[in-house]
Amino acid sequence: MQFDQLKRRQFITLLGGTAAVWPLAAGAQQAGKLPTIGFLVAGTPSTYNQWVAAFVQRLRELGWIESRTAAIELRWAEGRSERYNEIAAEFVRLKVDAIVTVGTPATLAAKQSTSVIPIVFVLASDPVGTGLVASLSRPGGNVTGLANQQRDLAGKRLELLREIVPDLRGLAIIGNVGNPASVLEMKDAQATARTIGLKVVLVEIRQAEDIAPGFELIKNRADALYVVSDPILNSNRLRVNTLALGARLPTLHSFREYVEPAGLMSYGPNSPDLFRRAAEFVDKILRGARPGDIPVEQPTKFDLVINLTTAKALGLTIPESFLLRADEVIE
Repeated sequence: MQFDQLKRRQFITLLGGTAAVWPLAAGAQQAGKLPTIGFLVAGTPSTYNQWVAAFVQRLRELGWIESRTAAIELRWAEGRSERYNEIAAEFVRLKVDAIVTVGTPATLAAKQSTSVIPIVFVLASDPVGTGLVASLSRPGGNVTGLANQQRDLAGKRLELLREIVPDLRGLAIIGNVGNPASVLEMKDAQATARTIGLKVVLVEIRQAEDIAPGFELIKNRADALYVVSDPILNSNRLRVNTLALGARLPTLHSFREYVEPAGLMSYGPNSPDLFRRAAEFVDKILRGARPGDIPVEQPTKFDLVINLTTAKALGLTIPESFLLRADEVIE
């Protein structure tokens, strides 16, 4: 299934110096017996282009060059969960040599579609707790990859939030309850918030249409919004941030890309670094390693990002000490 020409042109333009040429269905057939990588991207090009570009660049450095030594079948699910199974099934039909997935729901769909084709996940939260792997050190089966430690970061995020919202007493947490990883993170964030004396309001969504009604539940009940990372919320991050601004709610995110469109703050793993490392997993697999023997890895780089434009719109004064610790200040 081809993604439209506009998105394809945008993506190739973004890659620029990598000189990547993405094979469509016909191109993949022409590639013959080239090792083929199926890439199931849970979100939209606007969010994930730079991350996928980091993956492609690292593959090139390792000798896997598009249309010459490897083929890449790229598919965008655009935050629509029903697409995960469709795309995974397509990759099985194409008999790709490895599948790269982004996020827990997409990885679960791929795992349900095949127990044979190696799967490398990126940005999956709690891969043991969600049943993706048997253990981090010995994944077993056909799945391995890079976790994002989202569950472990809830406490740190709330600690940072209290520094810039000193009067924080009520916290709203919005997450997709159809995503097992999001459910776990919501529980952790809720437990952490309560231990520091915050009142918690949970906003449970299952589809994009649930976002706006969810904000009706928050009115006058919270002083900030914790946004649990998920493809649906990621694809609708501008809507979430705009509604939060309208409700005068500072937003707390996991990734820099979700802060840029009117969010307040993020703290989480450096995604381009994780995608580059995912390419190294794929390289090992294409050279004969078994995914079940490759330990799951954790993030090593974390970014703190603050959007000063949003802070000013909310009437918040960010302490100078906080700004000095930030990895990026968006103005």
